[in-house]
Amino acid sequence: MKKITGMGNALVDILVTIPDDSILAELGLLKGSMRLVDTAFSERVINSVCGLPMSVQSGGSASNTIHGLSRLGAPCSFIGKISDDKFGNIFSCDLTNCGIKPLLFKDATPTGKAVALISPDSERTFATYLGAAVKLSPSEITPELFKGSGYFHIEGYLVQDHELIEKALKTAHDMGIVTSLDLASFNIVGENLEFLSLLTEKYVDIIFANEDESLAFTGLHCEESVKKMAETCKIAVVKTGEKGSLICSDRELYRIPPFKVRPVDTTGAGDLYASGFLFGLMNGLSIERSGTIGSLLAAKVIEKVGAKIPAEEWDGIIKETERI
Repeated sequence: MKKITGMGNALVDILVTIPDDSILAELGLLKGSMRLVDTAFSERVINSVCGLPMSVQSGGSASNTIHGLSRLGAPCSFIGKISDDKFGNIFSCDLTNCGIKPLLFKDATPTGKAVALISPDSERTFATYLGAAVKLSPSEITPELFKGSGYFHIEGYLVQDHELIEKALKTAHDMGIVTSLDLASFNIVGENLEFLSLLTEKYVDIIFANEDESLAFTGLHCEESVKKMAETCKIAVVKTGEKGSLICSDRELYRIPPFKVRPVDTTGAGDLYASGFLFGLMNGLSIERSGTIGSLLAAKVIEKVGAKIPAEEWDGIIKETERI
C-alpha cells in the first residue's frame, strides 16, 4: 500500500465538558459557533475552565483523518507547522506515537489550539487560536514532501491562503498522486466559492462535503449536489449525518446507510468518515464498501467525546473493517 500524506492546520484540541452554558455567556461565545481568537483570549478561556473535566490531544481536520488512516494500518505522513512549545510537543508526539511521519515546520508563534466547550446537550462551541498553523508558507511546499505517496488529503480550512493550498494540490497532482479535499466549513466555501471551484476542477480527484457545504458549493441539495460536484472530479461524497452519505462517481449514485449508534459528540465524524473511505480506496475496495467503512468509523467516533477513537477500540474496528 502506498503512503498517504495529509496537510492541514496543526492544532491541539482542548476538550472541556462544561456543567451549563453560563461559561459561554461569560466569555461572550455564541453556543455552537467556532470563533477565531487571539492568544490572550485563548488563555482567558483556558483559565475560565480550570478544574473542569478536560482532555488534550492533537487535532485539526486533516490530522484527524490521517490519525484514523494510520490506526487502520495505512502508512501516513502529515505536513503542518507548530512551535517549539508544550502544545507543539503534544502535537508532534501524537503523530509519532500513532506511527505517522511528522513533516512539521517550526515557527516562533505559539502552536495553535482549539478549545472545545462541550455543553450538557453535546453541542460544541469552539474558541480557536490558529497560531503557528497559519504560518506555513507556499515556499515550504516541495515535491520532496510527497515522495512515496499515492494519496494526498488536505483540509479546506487552508483555502484562506489561496497560494498555499493551490501550491500543495498542484504539486501532488503533477506528481500523479490522487488528491482529496475536505471542504471543511460552509461559510469558508461561500467566501471562496470561485477559487474553490477552479481548484477542484484543476487539481482535485476526491471531494468531501456535508450537506451545508455541498449546498454552499453548488446551490443544490444533497442528491443533486453530489451529482453536480462529481462533474468536476472523479468522486464526490456528501455526508448526510444520521441519514448516511451519498457518493457519486462516473455518473453513478451510491447511497451508504449509517450505522445505528447513540451519539455523544459529533466532533470528528466527517474526518473519520474520510479516513475509512480513503482506506477502502487505497486497498482497492469498491465505492460502496469504502463508504461503508467510512460510516463505521464515523459511528465509532461520535460515541465518544472528541475527534479520536480510543486506542483500545481499534483492534475491534479493524476486524469489522476486514469483514466489510
